[in-house]
Amino acid sequence: MNIATPISAKSKPGHNSVGHTVCPHDCPSACALDVDLTEDGRIGRVRGSSDNTYTAGVICAKVARYSERIYHPGRLMVPQRRKGAKGDGNWQELSWQAALDEIADAFIKAEAKHGSEAVWPYFYAGTMGQVQRDSIERLRHAKKYSGFMGTICTNMAWTGYVMGTGALRGPDPREMAKSDCVVIWGTNAVATQINVMTHAIKARKERGAKIVVVDIYDNPTMKQADVKIVLRPGTDAALACALMHIAFRDGYADREYMAKYADDPAGLEAHLKSRTPQWASEITGLSVEEIEDFARLIGTTKKTFFRLGYGFSRQRNGTAAMHAALSVATVLGSWQYEGGGAFHNNGEIFRLNKSELMGTAYMDPEIRMLDQSQIGRVLTGDPVALRHRGPVTALLIQNTNPMNIAPEQRLVKQGFLRDDLFTAVHEQFMTDTAKMADIVLPATMFLEHDDLYRAGGQQHILLGPKLVEPPSTVRTNLFVIEELAKRLGVYHFAGFGKDERSHIDRILEDSGWGSYEDLKADKWIDAQPDFDTAHYINGFGYPDGKFRFSPDWINGPSPDRTPDSVGPLGPHTELPRFPDHVAVIETVDAEHPFRLATSPSRSFLNSSFAETKSSIQKEGRPEVMIEPTDAERLGVVDGDIVCLGNLRGEIRLHARLVPGAKPGVLIAEGLWPNDAHLDGEGINVLTGADPVAPFGGAAVHDNKVWLRKS
Repeated sequence: MNIATPISAKSKPGHNSVGHTVCPHDCPSACALDVDLTEDGRIGRVRGSSDNTYTAGVICAKVARYSERIYHPGRLMVPQRRKGAKGDGNWQELSWQAALDEIADAFIKAEAKHGSEAVWPYFYAGTMGQVQRDSIERLRHAKKYSGFMGTICTNMAWTGYVMGTGALRGPDPREMAKSDCVVIWGTNAVATQINVMTHAIKARKERGAKIVVVDIYDNPTMKQADVKIVLRPGTDAALACALMHIAFRDGYADREYMAKYADDPAGLEAHLKSRTPQWASEITGLSVEEIEDFARLIGTTKKTFFRLGYGFSRQRNGTAAMHAALSVATVLGSWQYEGGGAFHNNGEIFRLNKSELMGTAYMDPEIRMLDQSQIGRVLTGDPVALRHRGPVTALLIQNTNPMNIAPEQRLVKQGFLRDDLFTAVHEQFMTDTAKMADIVLPATMFLEHDDLYRAGGQQHILLGPKLVEPPSTVRTNLFVIEELAKRLGVYHFAGFGKDERSHIDRILEDSGWGSYEDLKADKWIDAQPDFDTAHYINGFGYPDGKFRFSPDWINGPSPDRTPDSVGPLGPHTELPRFPDHVAVIETVDAEHPFRLATSPSRSFLNSSFAETKSSIQKEGRPEVMIEPTDAERLGVVDGDIVCLGNLRGEIRLHARLVPGAKPGVLIAEGLWPNDAHLDGEGINVLTGADPVAPFGGAAVHDNKVWLRKS
């Protein structure tokens, strides 16, 4: 399926030339892009590549408008040093050499006073490019700085999936187009990964397939559904258990398949005897009829494709919920059929060897690992968050915006305001985090540097070559890491002193995928395994080939396993033996009668695109969606200012009355910058950073709150 035109291909005579690259943003789709290039070296229109069989010519509107972002007048262009108090917004320009010298000097002083762990390189997925994102790890390992434990995105979903399958891979996501029923569960795909809808809608048009959407409110994906399943937040596992109960009860369960491929189907069936539709109805808020109809549809449709999303990674019982939803496909035997099975992420299939890029040879297991989600606790001296060691007094931040996206925002802000904390931020815009820095460095955008990408939501390894020259005063992430390595005395370590193309070449060759020039000629590599491997026809990823209905939550496989020095996290002893609803979510009480989810919006991507005019115009303003009956009871009308709060803090938002969620459920779509809110504080004031079982995570959709008219 690797049908590609050369990267050097030109468009029709009279048109601009066309460059080929890949979207770098934090999204499972990693869309292949065709970019119009003008004669004066600028970009024009950005389109999805029609040659790529997953992107299939379709991209989201925000990336299609990328020229608005790359040429934004507010883009950072020169290094800046803070003047005056932190966060006051007073800056002075300085040279790149002076800025890098000051950063290195601050790191050397921090290490001299408190040891190497006082420095914390903090990064995430602002770019998904392997070189520009992960080179910071090489510097960290070489210098023995504190480790970074990424917990905001994948932990619960990946762990729950792999605990069942034994591997992070699944059916070819393009098979959705060959399905007779596509279940989109836990992802607002229209807003966050539009290509899922491309293939699902193709199945509906060509095969008459039904699209089922399982989510917590009537979002844009729900509006595309043939069957809408709107349940209470954090109750997905209860629904999954009832579906499996009905499958066993009514003969939809494929007993022959389970006998060959599952660990304990008899134990599961006995466990599910009491997990009736009536039981699930009380937990989920769905009617018994809705549950029965859904079970009948998937039970009588062999080619059912369960597309399981990252919503499972946003709730405290998300690991168990993902595993329960995944188990439905195994009870039904859906894996056997083209267009059937369950898919979440293809991370395992790419096999990219990044050991030199990341400097893993210098890794010291004794160095502490700090939790990304708990940056507020780390910076305010919480001894547990600090692993009972010394303080963090210096930060290097790339590709993320914790002053906006991290939970427990009041603690985060308190930490960043410390007089003894030095912060360097490498960014494209003056984000909430950059505003708190001592030194801000301007960063390139993806069209201005070379990088290599892999797509978790599909099956391609893709090349993102440099298409246009960056402004002369901005620099790549790799440049910053290389220059700091020179100043910090580790530049002679293997892996330093290489440019992007050399790193890409080494990764591809060490991984058995050819070379940079090979990938440049083809644009991408289709890494999808054969049908039998993808559908586990030869057995699941465990040594005995059996799917685990009853996983070992602590010792079983997980890509997000915490290091031994940290161990299991959260209420891991409460995880169930078999799929079940686990009541570890923030349930409502008399003081907090509402459940709040901080769901993604269509025009922003995490905190990216929140600076572009068209995205702001489309989103309007920060609002909280309220179910009309709740609003009437509280005397709230559309547009009122309301106050939301819990033990972590309180914020004010405008109310928007929206039917389509369960009563008692509030939705705040974002992610808006803090200063876009009425009081300068964003929605993550209300979210918690307590670790999720068994290996951590940020349950940002799992919050109990009160609400009153302001």
